[in-house]
Amino acid sequence: MTDTASPQTFSSTGRDTFVGTPLSRIDGPAKVTGLAKYAGEFAAPDLAYGCVVSSAIAKGRIVAIDAAKAEAVPGVLKVLTHENRPRTAWRDKNFQDAVAPPGSPFRALYDDLIAFSGQPVALVVAEDFETARHAASLVHVTYAAQEPETDLEAMRGQAYDPPTKREGIKPPPKPWGDADAAFGSAPVRVREGYSLAIEHHNPMEPHASTVVVEADGTYTVYDKVQGVSNSQQYLAGVFGLKPDQVRVLNPYLGGGFGSGLRPQYQLFLAMLAAQELKRSVRVTLTRDQMWSFTYRPEALQTIALGAERDGRLVSLQHDAVHGTSHYEDYQEVVVNWSGVLYKCDNVALTYGLVKVDTPTPGDMRAPGAVSGVFAIETAMDELAHAIGMDPIALRLKNYAESDATAGGKPFGSKELKSCFAQGAERFGWAKRKPEPRSMRDGRELVGWGVATGVWESMMMQSSAIATLTPDGRLTVGNSTGDIGTGTYTILTQIAADTLGLPMDAVTTKLGDTRLPEAPVAGGSWTAASSGTAVMKACRNVGEQVFKLARGLENSPLANVDFDRAVFADGRISVTGDPGRSVALVEVLQAAGVDKVEAVEQAGPDKDFNQKFEAYTHSAIFVEVKVDEELGQVRVTRVVSAIAAGKVLNPKTARSQILGGVVMGIGSALEEESMLDHRLGRFMNHNLGEYHVPVNADIHDIDVIFVDEEDKANPLGVKGLGEIGIVGTAAAITNAVFHATGKRVRDLPITVDKLL
Repeated sequence: MTDTASPQTFSSTGRDTFVGTPLSRIDGPAKVTGLAKYAGEFAAPDLAYGCVVSSAIAKGRIVAIDAAKAEAVPGVLKVLTHENRPRTAWRDKNFQDAVAPPGSPFRALYDDLIAFSGQPVALVVAEDFETARHAASLVHVTYAAQEPETDLEAMRGQAYDPPTKREGIKPPPKPWGDADAAFGSAPVRVREGYSLAIEHHNPMEPHASTVVVEADGTYTVYDKVQGVSNSQQYLAGVFGLKPDQVRVLNPYLGGGFGSGLRPQYQLFLAMLAAQELKRSVRVTLTRDQMWSFTYRPEALQTIALGAERDGRLVSLQHDAVHGTSHYEDYQEVVVNWSGVLYKCDNVALTYGLVKVDTPTPGDMRAPGAVSGVFAIETAMDELAHAIGMDPIALRLKNYAESDATAGGKPFGSKELKSCFAQGAERFGWAKRKPEPRSMRDGRELVGWGVATGVWESMMMQSSAIATLTPDGRLTVGNSTGDIGTGTYTILTQIAADTLGLPMDAVTTKLGDTRLPEAPVAGGSWTAASSGTAVMKACRNVGEQVFKLARGLENSPLANVDFDRAVFADGRISVTGDPGRSVALVEVLQAAGVDKVEAVEQAGPDKDFNQKFEAYTHSAIFVEVKVDEELGQVRVTRVVSAIAAGKVLNPKTARSQILGGVVMGIGSALEEESMLDHRLGRFMNHNLGEYHVPVNADIHDIDVIFVDEEDKANPLGVKGLGEIGIVGTAAAITNAVFHATGKRVRDLPITVDKLL
């Protein structure tokens, strides 16, 4: 369904009382008191527990599995392997979940082939978790190992253009102009390589699935996932079930960052065991095992910039290569951002994949943009230094007023210049001394850096339900999940404003396949998609109640058109004549109805998308202090100025940016999944050796929301989940160079790279 309504169409039903107000998250008390239950915490009668046995090699095949000792342990119910698994699974070997890349998805316990280190090779199911874990240690697997290939740099020459493009991912546009010739004749040239290490998502909540077998033969499934509809469709497709035989719920998520977009293998194993044993089963992965699936891939990039001495770009070339598994062609938008951000007449953007012996990478907060924007924004800083030009001035010199990667379509809105102006003023950028190593604070070198952030603003097809009852309570919801972004809160705000009700009269339900379908929660599209659907459903309810009110005897709304109706304070009144009003409760009670309900759909505005491109933008300013003797880097100040359309809740919105900035600090200085290429194994697969920012690493982070009007969707929002991380690593890298005079182009920046 195409939704072409403007924001003004909806504002006529009431006033923005809660939208735009900094309110605390309504799910906060449940989270901090332990009332919120996660996928691995739901109880069920006769619940069994599964423990995964992981492969000890990265490539080869299984010669034999000896499970006799494990099966002899009291309390062990079953040891499932590829040899004895029920044949009810994988009826369609090419079945793909809703966000799968091209290829044939990984199938756990399907055959004897090993595709990556840590691959599940057996599932031990027992009466309790401790028994299952002990028995799993007794399963002996004999392998015929082959030498894995995981060194992306060594295999770079094997890069290929994926023949089938991933749905929703824009491939690089064809080159325009003559980038090589223009670069060769440019007075100022920068050509360098950049890389960002493999990163793993590492949410606090481990991946877990609880499959409850109901008395009627159906299944209730609690899954750690960012889209319950995706898990439902996956289980139905893989096991040949009807969708109404599987109800999937996930009311709360303890962090996902993209790791829960696709159903992970513990869901398959839990359902497999539940069907085999005909009883409820829970499978929870260990922290170690969470390194055995999705991750942000390492991207090897080369950028060549040619410019006139006044800073005008005459050539822009951006090439990227990253790894993917042997069974799927995972793709990201990595190089396109350079063409989106900067105006240039000669541009070549190229991108390829290399097959490596690892699991398929996956979307991790701002996939592609974190890598690609780091490279182009670091290169732009290098160009500014080579010319002797202020980094902001260089960016404004080449400021793009339209999207060259989309044929020159204009942006629906773009307040990036205001981001630079407001961010620079707040940060004090004018006091920056341009020369590297020119600013100090005692024994520490001080550096100031800046970078641009950009992320695509999207809206997806979504639906929602709204139900008003005679007690004046409104219930709204759909199947999307609150992945920690505050979705419960903003949907409640939208619903309350649309029907003029107090927040505590609204209940929002999410993460249940019995609710109207919504897309997976990711891509920064949830607020626009589900928010608009909720608003439309509430408006529909309002129209129905208004008709009932007009039909009442001696109605104060008689002969009044709906476009004059105002919903506020639990009443319907007339614009310009507030004395003519009636309470919603009175209308439903007088009409004798038990509820007024509506289900509505919302989708992208095709007319808008044909004419405009939509992006969020940011300007990130960073101060670092570097111990000259020890090489220790501290990020002491960050100012992130964000242009993202209408901000529904400044408090939850600020938290999203804070979280993104912290993850950006991790990318720049700490996060690195280390592969031993001889073993094809990630060696630092725990939170003791895989470093993430902690409280002591985080100092002052200031967030500015720049006013911006956008009409890409009826709410005027652009989404905030990703934009906070994009560009942050580049700003830190640029600040480190300003402090030390040393340019580090392969992240993370560790002590050994500085000293």
